[in-house]
Amino acid sequence: MDIRFTKHADEKFVTLARHGVRISRKKVITTVQDPDLIDHSHTPLFIAQGILDKAHVLRVVYKKEQQIIKIITFYPGRKSQYEKR
Repeated sequence: MDIRFTKHADEKFVTLARHGVRISRKKVITTVQDPDLIDHSHTPLFIAQGILDKAHVLRVVYKKEQQIIKIITFYPGRKSQYEKR
């Protein structure tokens, strides 16, 4: 499947970097392709979650459109907030 980033998602790399949070495109793609869990509660959107570091997870919001995965946004979150989902 082809993976594409929205303009907002592309801009999110810069926004997070300004706040000292460096997340690579590869990490975002890996989280979508091999997530620790997928939250289906916002269908048709999916939220893939993967480990970012000892205390944080990476959450990636995306949707599937035919043979394309469109990454809408992504954000770091505290494990304690999302670990029970």
